[in-house]
Order: sequence, then structure tokens, then C-alpha cells
Amino acid sequence: MNTEKDFSPLTPNIVRALNDKLYEKRKVAALEIEKLVREFVAQNNSTQIRHVIQILASEFALSQHPHSRKGGLIGLAACSIALGKDSGLYLKELIEPVLTCFNDSDSRLRYYACEALYNIVKVARGAVLPHFNLLFDGLSKLSADPDPNVKSGSELLDRLLKDIVTESNTFDLVSFVPLLRERIYSNNQYARQFIISWIHVLESVPDIHLLDYLPEILDGLFQILGDNSKEIRRTCEVVLGEFLKEIKKTPSSVKFAEMANILVIHCQVADEAKLTNDLIQLTAMTWMREFIQLAGRVVLPYSSGILTAVLPCLSYDDRKKNTKEVASACNNSLMKLVTPEDDEDTEEERGRSMGSPSAGEGQPKMEGDASSDRPHVTLDLDGIVQVLNRHLHDSSTGMMTRIAVLKWLYHLYIKTPRKMFRHTDNLFPILLKTLSDESDEVILKDLEVLAEIASSPAGQTDQASSCDITDNKLVLKVPDGPKPGQQPTTASKAMDSSPSTPSMNSYFYKFMINLLKRFSLDRKLLENRGAFIIRQLCLLLHAENIFHSMADILLKEEDLKFASTMIQTLNTILLTSAELFQLRNQLKDLHTQESCALFCCLYRSWCHNPVATVSLCFLTQNYKHAYDLIQKFGNLEVTVDFLMEVDKLVQLIESPIFTYLRLQLLDVENNPYLIKALYGLLMLLPQSQAFQLLSHRLRCVPNPELMRTVDESKYMDSKKQAACKRSSHTQVDYMELLQHFDRVQSKHLEVRHQRSARASDHHDRKLM
Repeated sequence: MNTEKDFSPLTPNIVRALNDKLYEKRKVAALEIEKLVREFVAQNNSTQIRHVIQILASEFALSQHPHSRKGGLIGLAACSIALGKDSGLYLKELIEPVLTCFNDSDSRLRYYACEALYNIVKVARGAVLPHFNLLFDGLSKLSADPDPNVKSGSELLDRLLKDIVTESNTFDLVSFVPLLRERIYSNNQYARQFIISWIHVLESVPDIHLLDYLPEILDGLFQILGDNSKEIRRTCEVVLGEFLKEIKKTPSSVKFAEMANILVIHCQVADEAKLTNDLIQLTAMTWMREFIQLAGRVVLPYSSGILTAVLPCLSYDDRKKNTKEVASACNNSLMKLVTPEDDEDTEEERGRSMGSPSAGEGQPKMEGDASSDRPHVTLDLDGIVQVLNRHLHDSSTGMMTRIAVLKWLYHLYIKTPRKMFRHTDNLFPILLKTLSDESDEVILKDLEVLAEIASSPAGQTDQASSCDITDNKLVLKVPDGPKPGQQPTTASKAMDSSPSTPSMNSYFYKFMINLLKRFSLDRKLLENRGAFIIRQLCLLLHAENIFHSMADILLKEEDLKFASTMIQTLNTILLTSAELFQLRNQLKDLHTQESCALFCCLYRSWCHNPVATVSLCFLTQNYKHAYDLIQKFGNLEVTVDFLMEVDKLVQLIESPIFTYLRLQLLDVENNPYLIKALYGLLMLLPQSQAFQLLSHRLRCVPNPELMRTVDESKYMDSKKQAACKRSSHTQVDYMELLQHFDRVQSKHLEVRHQRSARASDHHDRKLM
């Protein structure tokens, strides 16, 4: 340094001492500067004060010589002490050169800079707040300083500054938040500790409303929550917990919408192997649960993102039990937010459909407008369906997630049927494929969705229904009782098609056709789950609808072997399942024209399987027709499979289903064809266990002479009257049915011969 340069009002002795390498001499110089500045303060000579500060800054603190810089720092601190409460007038000039020294390569000098700034701030107190961003920026750098002494000094200064901010009610949060937002993404552990400690302090000050700016720092907080340091994570958890408490206290002032996507991102785990990610996910999911419950429909536009994050968590095991439970609560709460009002077109959609500008377009919103008090929230239905569809297609999706997806689809079809049917053609294939799922519970939920699609009035199209494909028009029945979650509406009641009594729509027949096609292509599905699926559908869509429609479709089935197998399955269900009790009773007596029409419809398709046809006749008490059919069995190809079916029929005759048939064997004279039919079955069977069973039953048939009573004549008259009554109600052309049976069996025989011929030809070619 040029010692001959004029540094007045600093004396040559002061200048020399400030440049000395010994701290004690520099300290003596600082005391002299303090004395000098006090004199200027007493004289109110601000010009000389600024001149002293300028010399100390430019000629010393910013000097190239390290000892000079140290002298400048202690001199500036001395100036501040001398100025006292007036130091606020000169803070910019005092602080800036000190902060420049924070970047010095010499750790000792950085320490002295920290010490000098501490003294300046201690004197100025609240006056430093206008310069807070500069101080914070400098401190954030020193917090990560490798030198322990510098770090220790910065911590003292940090605590002092926090005390000042806590005591003040003039903190400029608006100008500070951008700096905080920038620094919060630091990856340095010490910098993160510094940042989170400041957020903790600011959040605790009543007059500082940091919650208003939470959307700008929330993402950074979740980043810090993933730090490797347990202490930092714990502090961050406390900070987030405090914010959440405040959110619960003042939900009306919280910017939920601006933070929803941030939570969605952190609810998804990128690296499941990292334990800290579990904490981030659980915390974000907890926040999401509170947001949904507090904000309500405000979060609906973000529902597709929320579901993307929540649905996979529902399949977590016990290692992530807490996250799974919170995710389940999120899912249930979000589902409740979807209401029938979401099925209504928005003003924008109505405007598009009318070919006019959307409501509000080009029109300024009026203050005090009632509609602005409660902004309309649009459900992101397209996004939700896309997410649900993606999870169903993904083979890695867990069982509980698949169940939740199907519950969502069912809920959407109940609450927003009109809009959902726009997606039905895309959803239909994957819903059918899901019937092959390994889980019974998944299949049950899938069937509920398909049943709702098939029965919802919203699914009715203007196109002619495929149901009218036979001479006997298919009349679909209505399921009894309301469906879960459905409430009849006034408008729908007026049309006699309320949700509680849905009529089958144009998708019903499409569903039946595709279901049978799936059974045809996947025989294991038919074998393992076919009966289960059909029984559940009978509960959901009325058994008569299911059997009537399937019989119609199978009547035209080209794969005759599949048709026979399918009829055998349907027949077993009809005769044995508790779900079919009402339908069996309807067919039992054929008292009504409707029951006769149903019998004829079933019969025509049941002809694909002769034994099933006989069992249908037994069920409907058409014993003479059963006997006539059995007479024709002599012309059929009797295979092992055929005899096994006869064997099963004999077993069924001994079951509770046919109790009434066995009791009718007591009335020998009025049921001769029943006995003949049973003897016919007996003659078909080889002398197997079934043969012995039926033979023993027939030996129990009583002698008609022993069964006569005194009032036999009156009894016979009543029987004749009952028979007449039955015949007057029935309009069944049994001769035509027999002819139909012959035609169907001829087709089956022809197909078997063709199959045998192809097999023989293939065998001959192999020999050649």
C-alpha cells in the first residue's frame, strides 16, 4: 500500500497500524477510528463519516494485501460501533465490502469478515432488515464453509440475525422469497441445514405469513426431506408438520390448487430402494389426504395425477402399511368428490356444441358476480379414464390396485354415466379381458362395471338393438332392487328407467356376444370361471336376461362343439345354482305365456346338447316330450362323454332340485311318461353306479293299485282340470320342437363326420 497517499482524516499512525500483520496493533487502530468517528458524530459531520468508511472499504477492505483487508474489516466494525443507532444511515457502505470478503480464499480473513459483520449487525439491529437478502445470501455461503472457525462464526451471526427477524414486524417477505426459492435447491448438507432452520424460524413468527408463499418452496422442502442427514430430515419434518397444522387452521387462505401437482410428484417413488423416498412419499401422501379433505372439489382438476400417484400404493405390502392406509384414505375421499353435477356439460362444452364462443370468452368478469364466488371446478374425466385404463392394461398392476380401478370405473358410470359412455368402446375390450384375472374379487368388481354398462339408461343408443335377432323377440327383464350407490332420480322415474330399475341397453347384447366369444377362445376361462361369472351376472342383470340372450346367440353358433359345451355349462348352472332359484320356479310349471316363450327359446339352443335338453324337459315337467327325445337317442352317436352326461343327470335327479319329480313318481297313473323317460335313461346307461342308483329308484315306484283312494274319481277330475288349465296357458308346439332337435343333431353329426374325415386324411398323409 502507498503509505504516502493521503488517507485523511485517518492519521498516518492509524494507517500504519491497520496494515500491520499483528492483530493487537490493528485493534489499537480500530479503537482510534472509533474515537475519531464518535467526534464526527458529535459534530454531525456525515461527510467525514462517509469519507472514513469509503477509505476503509476501498483502500483497506478491498485491498490486494491480506493484512490491509483485515485492518479494513476491523475498522469498518469500529465505525459501526461508534455510529451506534446512526449506523443505519451508512449500512450499505458498511456491509457491502465486508460481504465481499466472505468470498476470500483465506479462511482467517473470512472469519474476520464474519466477526466484523456480526458487530455491524449487533449495533444496527432492525435497521439491517432492508439489506436482509444480501446478508442471507452471504450467510448461506458461509454455512457450507469448510473451515470450522468460519462455520462457528457464521452460526453466531445467523443466530443474531434470526433474533432480529423474530423481534421485527417489518420483514420484507415478498423480496426474500425469490432468494429462498433459489437457495432451497442446494444439495450441500450444511446449506440445507441453514435454509431449513430459517424457514422454521420464519414460519414461527406470527407477523410473517410464510404460508402464503408455500407453493414456491414446497417442492424444495420435499427435496430437503430426502437428505441423508437424519437431523436435517427431522427438522424438515417438523417444518412441514407446522405448515400442515397452519393449513388445517386456515384452509380458506391456502393455495391448494398451486400445490396439488407438487404433492402428486412427490407421492410417486422414483427409487424404491432409497429409504428416504419412503418418508417423502408418506409425507406427501399425508398432505394429499388433508388437501382432498380440506379443499374438496378444488383438487378435482388434478384427480388424474392424484390417482397416478395413489393407485399403485394400494397394493403395497405391510412394509409400507402406513403409506398404503393413507393412500386408501386419499382414494376414498377423492372418489366422494365426484358427483352427478360432473355429468353436466360446462359452459365451454355447451358453447362448442352450439358453435358459439364459450361463456365468458371476450367478456370481463364483473365484480360481485355470484358465479365468481364459487368457481366451477371441472372434473378431468378424460385424464382419469386414461389413468384407470393404463393400470388395467399393465400386467404388473397389483390386485388391490386393480380392484380400486374397477371401483372407480363403477363409481364414474354411476355418477357420470353420460360422459363415461363416450369412453365405453375403448374400455370394453380390457374389461372383458379382465374377466380372466386370477382374483375372484377382481372379477366380481369387473362384472359390476360390465353390468352397469349393460343396464345404464345412458348407454341406450338410437341404433336398433341386436336383441331382435330371432323370431321370438327378446324381452329383457329388470333386476330387482337398487344397485349399490344408486339413487333413483325424479326425471328418470318419469321415464320408467331410473337407476334403481335399469332397462337393458344396446351394450347388453354386445356384452353377451363378446363374453361368449371370450369363452370360445379361452376354454380354460370357461372351465375354471365360466359358472362363477354367469352366476354373478344372473344376480346383477337378472337370470332370465342372461339365459335368454345367451340362448339366442348360441342358436346361431357355428362352432357346434363349443355350443354343446356352453349349453352343458348353462344347464348345470340352471339346475344347481341358488342364484337361479327364481328362474327354475318360473320354468317349472309353464303357466304363463312368458314362461312358455322362455322355455322355447332355451330349448332351441339346448338342442346342441341332447342330455341337457332332456334335463330341461324334466325341469319344466314336459315328461312326454322328454320320453320322445330319449326315443331319438338311439339314432345318436353315443360316446363316452354322452354317457357321462347321462350319469350326471341321474345324479341330479337324486338332488334336492328334483325333489318334486321324485315325489311325482308316487302318482304312477298320471305320470306314466316320467317313468318311461327314466327307464329310457336306465336303458342308455351301462351297468355302472349311476345305473344301480336309477334302477334302485325305479324299484321304489309303487304299485298304482296300492295307491288308489276312495275319492279317486274326484281326484282324477281335479287332475284333468289342472291339466286343461295348464294346456290352455301353454302355446308350445312340441312337434316343431322335436323337428328342431332332429335338425340340430343332424348338423352335429355332419360336423363330427367331417372332423373324423379330416383326421383320417391327415393320418394317411403322415403314413405316406
